[in-house]
Amino acid sequence: MTIRSVLKIGNPQLLRIAEPVKTVDLDLKQTVIQDMLDTMQAEKGAGIAAPQIGVNLRIIIFGLEKNPRYPDAEPVPMTILINPEFTPLSIDTDTAWEGCLSVPGYRGLVPRYKHIRYSGLDENGKKLERDVRDFHARVVQHEVDHLNGLLYPHRIRDLSKFGLMDELESAGLIPRVES
Repeated sequence: MTIRSVLKIGNPQLLRIAEPVKTVDLDLKQTVIQDMLDTMQAEKGAGIAAPQIGVNLRIIIFGLEKNPRYPDAEPVPMTILINPEFTPLSIDTDTAWEGCLSVPGYRGLVPRYKHIRYSGLDENGKKLERDVRDFHARVVQHEVDHLNGLLYPHRIRDLSKFGLMDELESAGLIPRVES
């Protein structure tokens, strides 16, 4: 079990475009993927991308049952996705509050597609494809952004809707997060 440090906003490694994974093998599963899982669990995240732990590969992991950071979110199945891609299935978007392990203590209102199809390879190199909506779709888009050198603040259209969680909670804009 290895919990890695999560890179934070301002680190130039987070702004790179990640490289495709060429081979899905045991070494990848026992090192990068396991470290991502361990780190995401330790940080109580809903998702994590390999660049967030300093690995410039196109791998994301996401999933949650209950998460204190997202108390109203519906469950999302734990998913390991290698070389992910997504396609919007509608032009409908939704704007909702997001946070990020690489932008700790902050939240911002971010527009995302409501309905997408994503695909990629699972941890065994098998094709995985799902049509998803709402929070599940939001999490996938957020994590794929990391692979393209984007953090959620880059997507915020109105910077008056970006701030410290404590201040946003005190103002009643976001629900108070239980520790």
